[in-house]
Amino acid sequence: MGVTLTESAANEIKQILESQSLEKGTFLRMGVAGGGCSGLQYSLGFDTELDPKVDACFEHHGLRLVTKKKFALHLDGTTIDFKDGPMGCGFSIDNPNYASGGCPGCGGH
Repeated sequence: MGVTLTESAANEIKQILESQSLEKGTFLRMGVAGGGCSGLQYSLGFDTELDPKVDACFEHHGLRLVTKKKFALHLDGTTIDFKDGPMGCGFSIDNPNYASGGCPGCGGH
């Protein structure tokens, strides 16, 4: 299954790639860090270096999304979307494998 990039997210990423005039072959890289009671922390950035031995690659809407294979298991079923609304705009990451919000001890639910 892997990681899914929605059409809205893909369009936003394409606009960013174009506006920054990034080199051909640039792709989106997703990183994962942390854990603990507040859940996983995600990072999104651009990269051009791909190592098939350690990287997993997913393609959606004409874009490549790459993450380390060791993260892929934790990200299976994750969806990256882009939302633009009255409260602001930005990327959202929905990972059904991990709850978010923290533990009762730190104010989460």
